[in-house]
Amino acid sequence: MNLHSLARSCPASRALLVRRISDEGWHVNNAASAAGVSARTAYKWLARFRSDGVSGLRDRSSRPLRMPRLTSPDWQLQVVTMRREYRMTSPAIARQLRLPRSTVCRILARAGMSRLRDLDPPPVVRRYQKERPGELVHVDIKKLGRFARAGKRVTDNPRQANRGIGWEFVHVCVDDATRIAYVETLDDELGTTCARFFERAIAWFASLGIRIERVISDNGSGYRSFVFAQLCKLHLIGHLFTKAYRPQTNGKAERFIQTLQREWAYARPYDSSDQRRQVLRPWVRHYNRRRPHGSLDGETPLAKLKRLG
Repeated sequence: MNLHSLARSCPASRALLVRRISDEGWHVNNAASAAGVSARTAYKWLARFRSDGVSGLRDRSSRPLRMPRLTSPDWQLQVVTMRREYRMTSPAIARQLRLPRSTVCRILARAGMSRLRDLDPPPVVRRYQKERPGELVHVDIKKLGRFARAGKRVTDNPRQANRGIGWEFVHVCVDDATRIAYVETLDDELGTTCARFFERAIAWFASLGIRIERVISDNGSGYRSFVFAQLCKLHLIGHLFTKAYRPQTNGKAERFIQTLQREWAYARPYDSSDQRRQVLRPWVRHYNRRRPHGSLDGETPLAKLKRLG
């Protein structure tokens, strides 16, 4: 229940008012004065208590008992039907039915259809987390622009934009169970490059005692390449692909890339992309060893790995 910000009373003070009058024998005027309300208000709450009990001391809706000019249920049904079945806008419905637009908007608001997107239920998010390190790893690539000097993102000077310098590709591999990550910045995203990166990731995870069982990736050509498939076959690693236009399937890699951009790539101004690349390895070490992870209840990825054994 939401009380008015200037309300003189609440259910508890009204109960005290009624008790003083009914049980303690206070005069209505004295009890009203002590409660800071008028005698007429005191009589109102006393009458409601006698008729409805304690529930009568709660605030009632200010909606009138009768609304003779309310739009008929048939008209309301037509408005809702045209919205749901034909996805018409409120001005179009108002023109079609020759109703005021404000009336149509109120009907749609009461039906929870003020916006067209309200007609589509939100997609069901199925969250999961593997129990064993290496049971599933996520791989992905983030493309970042190269620059030879601080550009307009830092200086706010469009004349200092870096044009024609090219791109660098941040390849990431994240373990589902522990969120421990292996990252490299490479020159392209070709199949051979992706395979060699993943081969080094396999060796790095093995040095931590993690054997990769399955990997999930998007449908990029580098991951669909023959050389990447052969590498997975050689190491007996199952390869899963995300559904088309569903990056949430590879959500842990996507979320790691967001953190990577916020805390490394754009965390501070760099003089060049080479300087940014030099900072990557220390940041990844900090992420794995020292940075508390929200989805791990504040544990670091390395601490989670040690706990899982």
